[in-house]
Order: sequence, then C-alpha cells, then structure tokens
Amino acid sequence: MKPFKQTSINPPVFFSAAALILLLIGLAAFAPDFTQQLFSNTQTWILSHVSWFYILTVAIILLSTFFLAISRYGDIKLGPDHSTPDFKNFTWFAMLFSTGMGIGLMFFGVAEPVMHFLSPPTGEGGTVLAARNAMSITFFHWGLHAWAIYAIVGLVLAFFCYRHGLPLRLSSALYPIIGDRIYGRTGQAVDTFAVLGTVFGVATSLGFGVAQINSGLNYLFNLPVTLQVQIVLIIIACGLATLSVASGLDRGIKILSEINLGLAFLLLLFVLILGPTVFLLQTFVENTGAYLSNIVTATFTLYAYEPNDWIGGWTLFYWGWWIAWSPFVGLFIARISRGRTIRQFVLGVLLVPSGFTLFWMTVFGDTAIYYILVEGMSNFGLTVQNDVAQALFVFLEKLPLTSLTSILALCMVVVFFVTSADSGALVIDLLASKENMPSPVWQRIFWSALTGVVAIALLLADGLQALQTATIVSALPFSIILLAAIFGLFKALKTEATKRQIRYQTVARTPPLAQGQDWQQRLRNLVTLPEQNQVVRFMNLTVAPAMKAIGAELQDLGFEAEVMQKSSPDSDAKGWALTVAHHGEYQDFSYQVYPVAENRPTLNPVDTERPDKEIYYRAEVHLTEGGQDYDIMGWTKDDIIVDIINQYERHRHFLHMVHDNEPIPDDK
Repeated sequence: MKPFKQTSINPPVFFSAAALILLLIGLAAFAPDFTQQLFSNTQTWILSHVSWFYILTVAIILLSTFFLAISRYGDIKLGPDHSTPDFKNFTWFAMLFSTGMGIGLMFFGVAEPVMHFLSPPTGEGGTVLAARNAMSITFFHWGLHAWAIYAIVGLVLAFFCYRHGLPLRLSSALYPIIGDRIYGRTGQAVDTFAVLGTVFGVATSLGFGVAQINSGLNYLFNLPVTLQVQIVLIIIACGLATLSVASGLDRGIKILSEINLGLAFLLLLFVLILGPTVFLLQTFVENTGAYLSNIVTATFTLYAYEPNDWIGGWTLFYWGWWIAWSPFVGLFIARISRGRTIRQFVLGVLLVPSGFTLFWMTVFGDTAIYYILVEGMSNFGLTVQNDVAQALFVFLEKLPLTSLTSILALCMVVVFFVTSADSGALVIDLLASKENMPSPVWQRIFWSALTGVVAIALLLADGLQALQTATIVSALPFSIILLAAIFGLFKALKTEATKRQIRYQTVARTPPLAQGQDWQQRLRNLVTLPEQNQVVRFMNLTVAPAMKAIGAELQDLGFEAEVMQKSSPDSDAKGWALTVAHHGEYQDFSYQVYPVAENRPTLNPVDTERPDKEIYYRAEVHLTEGGQDYDIMGWTKDDIIVDIINQYERHRHFLHMVHDNEPIPDDK
C-alpha cells in the first residue's frame, strides 16, 4: 500500500471541513473554560431566538414527505423508468430495519421514558397521566419526524444521482436552483456543512456509546466511571474501526452488524416475554393511538406560553441530532433504494423503521415505568435519573439471567459503536472526495481518527452537554441547506411530471405501416421472438442508418447531433444512440435502442417444444429518462425515422413548457 502517493480528495471541501473541525478541537483542548462558556452561550441563544426555526424546519420536512407519498410525484422512479429495485422487499426492509437500530436506542430506550415520567416538561411527575405523556413524548422524539428527516435526505440524494446522473452529494439537490454552480464554491460550501454535520452527529453517537460502555463495565467489573476511562475507550473503539477501514474487512463488519441485529431481536423478545407482556401490548396500541392523534399539536409545540429549558435539552437536541446524522443515514438509504418509486421509498422508510423503533421504546420504556408505577420500585427511578448511561444495565437487573443479558447488551453497544465509527468515516470520506474516484485508505483512516478526536475534545470541554450543543449548532446551517434542497427537489419533480404528462398525451407510439411495407412481414416479426444476433443485426442494418439520416439532417440545420454505439445502462449489450446537444440549461435529447432480454412466453404448442430457448430479445427504445417499454424490432427505416422525429418533437415541446415559453435555440 502506498497511501500518500494517490489522493481523491476534493480540496475545498476536505480542507475547509478539516480546518474548522481542527479549530474546534484546538479550542476544546487548549481553552476548555472558554469553549464550555461558548457552548453554553450558543445553546442559550439558539433556545431563545431560533428554536422556532428548528421546529418549523422539521414540520416542513414531515409534511413534504407525506405529500410526496400521496401526490402524483409518487409514481416517479428513483432511477430510469425501466429500472427495477436492486433489492427484494424483504432484504430492503431488513436493511432499513438495521439503520433504525443503534447506540441511541440502547442508550435512551429505558432512560428517556423514565425521565419524562418522573420529570415531565409540565405537570406533576410519577402519575398515571405522566406515564402516558412520557411515552407520547418518547414516540414523538423517535417516530416519524426522525425518519422523515432521513427520508428526505435519502430521497434527494437518490433522485438526483440515479435519475439525473449527478454526484451522490447533497449539493446536487441545488442543481435546479443554481445549475452548474454545484461544482463551484456554493456546492462546495454545502458539502462542507454536510461533512461537519455528519462528524458531529457521529461524534455525538460515540459520546453516548462510550458513556454507556463505561457504565456497563463499571456495573459488571467495577471499572471506574471517569473521563480518562472514556477517552481510552474512544481510542480503542476508533482504533478497531480504523483497522476495519484499513484492512478492508467490510464483509466482517457487515456480518457483525447482522449478528447485532439478531441479538437486538432476541433481547427485545426476552424483555417482552419475561416482562409484563399483556401490559406492553396494551400500551403499544394506546401509545400509538395517542401519538397519532396528537402529532400535529406536538409537532408545533414550543412551550412559548410556559418557557422552560426542557425543549432545549430534549426536542431541539433530537432534531439537531437527526439533522446532523441525516447525511450518513440518508446516503445509506439512497444507495439501497435505486429503482423504487418515490411512494414506495417514502412509505417504506417512514413506516418500517419507525414501527420497530416505537415498539422497542414501548417494550423497554413501559416495562421500566411499570416497575416504578405498579411495583413501587422508586429507587430504580432515582438510579436512572442519577446515571442515564447505566439505566439499561440497572433495568436488566430486574429480569432473570442478569449477567448474561448485561454482557450481551454491552457487546451490542460496543459493536454499534465500532460500526458507527467505521461506516461514518466511509460516508464522510465520500462527501469530501471527488466523484467516481476510489479514495485511498489513508483518507478514511483520517476521518475515522478525526471523528474520535472530536468526541474526545467535546467530552473534555463539557461532557455530553458539549456534544448536545455541538450537534444543535451544526444542524443550524444544515437546516437551511435542507430547506433549499427540498425546494430544488420539488422544482425538479415538477419538471419531471411535465415531461411525463407530455409523453402520456401521445395516442400511440407505434407508427402506421410505412408506404409499401408488407403487413405479413410485420406480423411475422411480431410473433417470431428473435434471438440476440437477429436484434443486433437489425440495429446495425436498420436502426443505425435511420439515426445517421436524422443526425445528418440535424447537422445541416445547425444542430450538434451525434450517432454512436453505446453500452446499455443495465448490461454489457451494445446499442445505438442519437444525441442532440442543447447546451446550458436546456436538457439534451437522446434516442437510444438496446437489445433487451425477456422471458419467452408460451403462447402456442410450438413454443413448448423449444425449451432450450427460454429468452428472446427486443429492440427497446430508451430516452434520457430511461426505457420506454416498446419494441421496434422489424420496423422499417422510415418507421424508425418517424418515431425519432415524434420523440424529438415531444422533447422540444417539453423544453418549451418548462422554460416558460422561452424560444428553443435553433442554431448551436
């Protein structure tokens, strides 16, 4: 390995983000008192002046995702029109499932419901009403709002990357607004803030994780709970993550994650079966109903008429954490969702992980509340309030097999910790690297190590409070970027819907028989079900000459037209493409034909006698937006010319509508 001989870094993003992060680390290390005061003043200012903006931003995100699921845009695919999902539904749901599991659920699953129950934002604690409200608040923090933030980021990334071929970076979402400037300073600034948000989001998770690991080791082995021990644990865990990145053991980490998910299910079933099972099933139904009935009121609640610090320590922190964490989770979701419609994507991302997360919170949170409210274990509640990080281990003490389940839970937290640091470093490196360039190992090691150093620096400055403040602060500029990205997404979707409307207004795609064409030959082509070599020969002898004739005529008219052989976007098969360049803001026109394999239907007895020929080939037309699902095999040259002209006419009409009746340039 020659780590420093090659680099794929995007200098403006890489160095800007690294410099800002190192500046913060320097302040925390060499001026901890100043940094602590800075964090305190900043959080106070945000709580006093812009808390409304965070609440409004998340509300807009949630409403936008619901609208996309039910609107006409829901049928648009995240990829070409002919694309199919890369993963089956079960596999896709399992992957979404795994993203919902993490350090956060392990850390807050017991602690948050108990703390809201004993110290609610308003009213008296420790009552039945407080218990009901505690679970409503917990559901609110961990439910649809969190996954709506992840969904909108993943949707933006997937749409512009897979549908329009732009880089898999958040700056691509601003293309409808600023055009090619996404490759300039504006786009670089957007990606820099995405890196900063991800770093602080990952660092926050590492901070909570290491606090819980330390408490677990103290509970099991009497290891002291100190800042020095936590720093050592961060170094060890980030070292393991760095080794994983450096050695390329992606498969090993994947296996660990799958094992961890299985262990989480076992732990969940263990608590459900050995805990107050009927009570938990009842409360889950009731909690869900209360959550859905109050979701609008809760979304816009700011406690403006009864000001307190509660919202800053809870709701604003969570909204900041989800927003800061969203590039990481959103990028992961985008990468596994190519080929799905927007409706499938939004409903899947919102409902599946949210459902599991809320059930997890019910099983652990309501069991803990049951111990205090019904069985009178008040000391348990006080212990949770005094040491949030130890809540899970004290909770497991109330169930059988305490030592085994505690060790199991500790191992789960450690693996979540390592995989978060590892995958977080990979995502940050992707955001700070050039497009389509494999990055050397040292870059991923750099980000893995730097994220660990950030977590240490913030713990030194003011413990978990500094992590919370840094997350809230980093989410502020990123919230503005997200709102701009949503605007860009809707603008692009409106354009996409206009194009689809024009396309479907066409009465029929297949042209009439060209003058002098033998209809018997046309019928023969229809039922023959040709082989690949026949389709390739047809494209070379008929399709290509038709494209070249159109291309030559367009060139004579002053257009930049090109005909070339081109590989299919979905296979290695070679096809032919005619491209007419409309430079600048006007979208190019592209008419492509590829040999596409299909399963051979059994329509008559003759077909059943040819078991060796299970597939046949079609000469399918593709446009810029993907396959059009019609076959031109056997058409004459004139038929194809007519079809190309028809498609180009629709394209020009689309440009005319999109650009508000501006004339399409005729001379290039």
